[in-house]
Amino acid sequence: MSFRRLVVLYTLLLTTLSACAQALPLERIKLPPGFRIELWTRIDNARAMTLGAQGTVFVGSRSGGRVHAVKYDSQFRATQTFVVAEGLNMPVGVAFRDGSLYVSAVDRILRLDGIEARLASPPKPQVVSAAFPKETHHGWKFIAFGPDGKLYVPVGAPCNICEPDPDRYANIMRMNADGSQLEVFARGVRNSVGFDWHPQTRELWFTDNGRDRLADDAPPCELNHAPRAGMHFGYPYCHGGTVSDPEFGRKHACSEFTAPARNLGPHVAPLGMRFYTGAMFPAQYRNQIFIAEHGSWNRSRKIGYRVMLVRLQDGKAVSYEPFAEGWLQGESAWGRPADVLVLPDGSLLVSDDGAGAIYRITYRHAG
Repeated sequence: MSFRRLVVLYTLLLTTLSACAQALPLERIKLPPGFRIELWTRIDNARAMTLGAQGTVFVGSRSGGRVHAVKYDSQFRATQTFVVAEGLNMPVGVAFRDGSLYVSAVDRILRLDGIEARLASPPKPQVVSAAFPKETHHGWKFIAFGPDGKLYVPVGAPCNICEPDPDRYANIMRMNADGSQLEVFARGVRNSVGFDWHPQTRELWFTDNGRDRLADDAPPCELNHAPRAGMHFGYPYCHGGTVSDPEFGRKHACSEFTAPARNLGPHVAPLGMRFYTGAMFPAQYRNQIFIAEHGSWNRSRKIGYRVMLVRLQDGKAVSYEPFAEGWLQGESAWGRPADVLVLPDGSLLVSDDGAGAIYRITYRHAG
C-alpha cells in the first residue's frame, strides 16, 4: 500500500472518529455549575468498569461478549484500547486485584493473570469458580472486591417475580479470590448490578432493581445498606420497604425485612454506583454516592437515563437528586448510563452501553 493511500485512510479514520464524537449531543447534558462532560472514548456496549494498577480502565459488556482495556496518559486522556477477552457470556463484571483481572460470565468467574503487561496479547482466562447458576435472566453480574479481600458476586432472580431458592438466587454472595469459601452475604435482593463500600465505615451499599409489571409508579427501585452479613431485603415478598407483593406478600410482612436506605424512582434501573473519593469535585461531594440509572424499559413514560447523587448524613441517605441528565429527551433516549468510576485525578467516568461510549466529568471552579 502506498504512503499516499495510508495518509488518505488515516485522514478518513480521523474524520470518522470526529464525526462519531460530534454525533453524541453532549451539549444536552445538564450538570451543576463548574462541571463539564466530554467524550472519553468509544467502547461498544460499555458496562461495568474497574481500575488497574498501571493506568488502565477495564470495561465489561453485556451483549458484546467482550472485555476491553483502555490505557490513559498522565493527563487522564484515553490513548489506546485493547480487547483482552471475547466470546464470553455476558461479561458485565470486572474486578482487579494483585495484577489479575477477574471477569464475570454468568455461571463462571474467570481470571486473567498479569494482564496489564499483556494487553496486546492477553492470556487465556482461567476459571476461578463455576459454581453459579446458568440462567441468563438477571444472570449478568457486577463484581467487586470488598475491604475484607473477598470477591462479591450477586446472583439475580431468574425471573421478574418468583420465589427461588434463597441460597442460590436473589442474593449477594462472596468468596475468596481463589473461589473457595463461597457463601451468601445478603438475601432478598432481586437484581443488584452495582455496589460499593463506604470509604470510612467500610460497609456495603448496593443498588437493586425493582420488579416489573406491577404499576407505572410502583414499586420503587432501591439503594440498600448492608453493614453486616445475614440481612434480608424483602424480595419477593416486599418491595421498597412498604409494598407487599400481590403474589407472595401474604407469606411475610414487610416488617420482617430490612427496608431500603433510600427508595429511588420506579423502574429507573439503577446499575453502577460509587462513593466519590476524589479531590477534584467540591468538598460537599466527598463520600457521597453517584448512581448510574440505566432507564426504564416498559414504563408508559420513560424515566431514568441519568446519573443521580445520593447525599449521606450521619449514615443516612437524606437526598436523591439529578447530577447529570439529558440522555433522555422527551420519550427518546440517545444514551443509557450503566456505571460510574472515579479516576485517580478525581474526575468521574460514566459508561453508556446505549451510545457505546465512556464520558469523563471534570470540575473547574468558575471563580
